[in-house]
Amino acid sequence: MLNDTTQNDLVIDIRHLTRVYGTDDATVLALAGLDLQVRRGEFVAIMGPSGSGKSTLLNIMGCLDRPTSGDYILDGITVSSLDRTELAIVRNQKIGFVFQSYNLLPRLSAVKNVMLPLLYNTEVRFSDEERHEKAVAALEAVGLGSRLHHRPNEMSGGQQQRVAIARALINEPAMILADEPTGNLDTKSSVEVMGLLHSLHSSGATIVMVTHEPDIAMQAERVVCVRDGTVVSDGRDGAGHCLDRGGPNDAR
Repeated sequence: MLNDTTQNDLVIDIRHLTRVYGTDDATVLALAGLDLQVRRGEFVAIMGPSGSGKSTLLNIMGCLDRPTSGDYILDGITVSSLDRTELAIVRNQKIGFVFQSYNLLPRLSAVKNVMLPLLYNTEVRFSDEERHEKAVAALEAVGLGSRLHHRPNEMSGGQQQRVAIARALINEPAMILADEPTGNLDTKSSVEVMGLLHSLHSSGATIVMVTHEPDIAMQAERVVCVRDGTVVSDGRDGAGHCLDRGGPNDAR
């Protein structure tokens, strides 16, 4: 049973989160009592060097992994100790994922890729016609109304990422979780995708973005720097702190 609670306007409320891998001499402390809160409508970037814990944090925020201890409340639902089935339900209903590699199914058209999350929505059952209409509307909202029936290999990287964003929006999630959304894009496409994320944010979307690129991070309204499994800075100068502590290459 999913535990619904009232958490004011917090979409993410993480308290004293730890994640331990391995046992005995092979133990690795990936997260060391990390705290993080994200309010509804915020645009937050998360940075950190390799081994900082940001990937582990991303997996837990995305309900792809569970913490060893601590609390994680996502949009009023305590998800820290849910089983795999419950995590999958929350993941589909509450989170819209945008990945660096797009994660589109190559044999499906844009509109069919966008429809996929609706097939796994156990809260609302849509007819085939309703799913198609919602997918078309989502693609039109990201400027791809003329690419409905194109497959991924028939689109540019920027267009594929727009399809991925449309798919992320289709279930009207509590937040968009973007993992290096511009990592595979050229400069022009990166500007277009970031412009789309800014537009979604202006419309009220909550966005949490993991990136190693300071110029991308600084476009968010908040930059959180993670190091050694904890938050070491949180604010507009967070990207600078990440770089100052380890050099530009260490921010990857």
